Amino acid sequence: MNPAFLREAIRLSLEKMAANEGGPFGAVVVKDGQVVGRGWNRVTSTNDPTAHAEVVAIRDACARLKTFSLAGCELYSSCEPCPLCLAAIYWARLDRVYYAATCDDAAEAGFDDRNFYRELAKPVGERAIPVGQALRDEALVALRAWAEKEDRIRY
Repeated sequence: MNPAFLREAIRLSLEKMAANEGGPFGAVVVKDGQVVGRGWNRVTSTNDPTAHAEVVAIRDACARLKTFSLAGCELYSSCEPCPLCLAAIYWARLDRVYYAATCDDAAEAGFDDRNFYRELAKPVGERAIPVGQALRDEALVALRAWAEKEDRIRY
């Protein structure tokens, strides 16, 4: 763990929050000791509820490296990743995550990610947002075609 990268994430969180670009969160993606992606919370400035610091940093790193896999990279975040960001971290195949503030610290500031963690732990039928499933057979056509597609790019 390199504290300089964690400090850069914290610096971004403070600078961009002060500029009214979003909430107090920053993140950087590091590969071979170099920052290859930077992100800060842009939810309110872009009207995008998925524009969390970690997601923005992942998008930036993938664009710069021209890849959808960040295997071999680490992510440094000013705060413990929420479930959305954690899922993006897994999809990006990052090797490791370091964070500064905890989800409890974020809750004290008004960001209670614990509610989302609790929701995801519930069976689908017990979650606050109703979810329905239909047309499975029709959707399976695309999934089977993907499985048979010889020139598909696996991820």
